Amino acid sequence: MTASRLASLSAAIETAPRRALVAVLALHVLVWTALPTLLYPNLPLDLIEALTYGREWQLGYDKLPPLPWWLVEIAWRMAGHDFAYYLLAQIAVVTALAFVYAAARPVVGTAGALAAVLIVDGLHYLNYTAAKFNHDVIQLPFWALAGYALHRGLRHGRLTYWLLLGLAVGLSLWAKYFVVVLVAPMVAFALIDKDARKALMTPGPYAAAIVALVIATPHLIWLVKNDFLPFAYAEHRAVLPRGWYDHLWHPLKFAVGQLGFMIPALIIALPLFWPRKTDGETPLATPADDFDRRIVAWLAFGPIATVLLLGVISGRGAIAMWGYPLWLFLGLWLVLYARRMIADERLARIVITWTIVFAALAGAFIVNYEILPRFDHRYRAVFFPGEALAREITARTRAITGQAPVYVIGSMWDGGNIGHYARSRPRVLIDGKPERAPWIDLNDLRARGAVIVWTDADTTVVPPMYRTVAPDAAVQPSFTLPYRRGPGRVEIGWAILLPKPSFAMK
Repeated sequence: MTASRLASLSAAIETAPRRALVAVLALHVLVWTALPTLLYPNLPLDLIEALTYGREWQLGYDKLPPLPWWLVEIAWRMAGHDFAYYLLAQIAVVTALAFVYAAARPVVGTAGALAAVLIVDGLHYLNYTAAKFNHDVIQLPFWALAGYALHRGLRHGRLTYWLLLGLAVGLSLWAKYFVVVLVAPMVAFALIDKDARKALMTPGPYAAAIVALVIATPHLIWLVKNDFLPFAYAEHRAVLPRGWYDHLWHPLKFAVGQLGFMIPALIIALPLFWPRKTDGETPLATPADDFDRRIVAWLAFGPIATVLLLGVISGRGAIAMWGYPLWLFLGLWLVLYARRMIADERLARIVITWTIVFAALAGAFIVNYEILPRFDHRYRAVFFPGEALAREITARTRAITGQAPVYVIGSMWDGGNIGHYARSRPRVLIDGKPERAPWIDLNDLRARGAVIVWTDADTTVVPPMYRTVAPDAAVQPSFTLPYRRGPGRVEIGWAILLPKPSFAMK
């Protein structure tokens, strides 16, 4: 692109930067809602899980906090179509980006704030993988709001900002317990930084703590009453250390992985640093002072430093997807660090680079789910025949019992697909374990009957894990279904636990 065209593009953006931001966010929502809606013929596991748990409206579950599962259930009730879950994910993403922009604008100006948003949007966490709405995605707006509120609270001291911080932290606990790596560096900064310590002499931080505690209290009470049940899941997910060397290797592996994920964002940020600043180029003039820069640095790197420190201490491996909310303020830090005037060709180059990266990520998504399946024959969960399975199980159950299934006993995946796609929306006894679904009344299940479904064992006998709860289930002839896209078939084993109304009286 010629210099004159770059200048024209930059001038158009500088004239209406907010309009440019709205256009960017609207395009993000449109593309990343449409792509999974069109290319995912079956819901991914995270959404099947959300629809299985969310309908039960519990204050807590055996794996994670309930907020994202509640939101998915609300989306289903409001829209009744699977596109709503993908839209929900993108609403979470662009809300986070809007808070990043709001935090950046008074620090680096409107053009710099737009650049900060474009840089962060290059992270695959906010587009390619955010299509699968889950606990990682829902953290994004709350973490961004917390960063915005902390900066404003420290700079201006208004109680409103501290109350917003408490709101963000409290809701974050309902989203994911990972919020501890956000709160810990915030507290450390307030204690260590000489200017931040002044806030401790005001009611703001304590009001924030009270608001966060009040919001989190119902779930905290549930945790205590249930012996901190979800923490067992987190314990299971973390990779245990094999020796002293893992106290170094696991954090290093996580850090290198996160650096790899940041490459597209760093490419978008490259025009901040190259071409190098010329003698005649106007330096970045912003109201930001050293205190602003320290706050932004802690927001950008405090959480990742906390994760790495915990890894060094415990030796446990971190999951790559834990990086979702860690880098929301990376773009703002890069803009501040570069100290370049974001105008003329630099701004235009950032926009163009973002466009290329955005298109590349969307193209990679299309290739992975539309083109490659014709050649690589790799299993993809979103090609599972969940709707056909639900339809077939419903028809076969109705032919034997005269009614659609009310309960299904199976894995989260097998049972959850039937629970979502069957019109009767049967409730799922997950893995046949009452402790995983304590909201299900086993007497009611036996009185009304259930179907048992499995795809990962001998289809001629009920798997051992299901025999305890359904010892007298009658095995039915198995059947196979083709995957929704690409070659391959799945063999379905199933059995019926006939209704026994006498159990209803027990």
